[in-house]
Amino acid sequence: MKDNNDMPGHLARRFQQIAVAVFLAEVGDAGFDLTPVQYAALATIKANPGLDQVTLAGLIAYDRTTITGVIDRLVQKGLAERRASRRDRRTRELEITDEGRRTLRKITPAVESAQRIMLRGLSAKEGDDLMRLLHKAIAAGNELSRAPLRGVQA
Repeated sequence: MKDNNDMPGHLARRFQQIAVAVFLAEVGDAGFDLTPVQYAALATIKANPGLDQVTLAGLIAYDRTTITGVIDRLVQKGLAERRASRRDRRTRELEITDEGRRTLRKITPAVESAQRIMLRGLSAKEGDDLMRLLHKAIAAGNELSRAPLRGVQA
């Protein structure tokens, strides 16, 4: 049996732990209280005004049943809001607020810093290679996930 440090699942989990810790530290030091998932959701809502929460979950590869809590927290923080859909009264559309736009603009340097810190032990080429290989491995396993990445539905 291989040592944990020779298993891709263990290493992926460790890198995720490091990535979350670095993100929270950088964003917290900049004066913001957002998790990586909340940030991804807010940025995606901004890029796709009026999307519904099922589509949002697919776009950030997040579980459909737990995305509601993420949205609840963004709404409580005044960063996003739910509105009745103009197309389907059963659906709620998500919109970013002015405060959400300001937050994204102000938090960007901290998020970019976190990304650099996560790769600081690698050369630029190694960082590019890691990103390319992560994209490749994730694409190959996407459908195996409980929360596969999905595109915007037309």
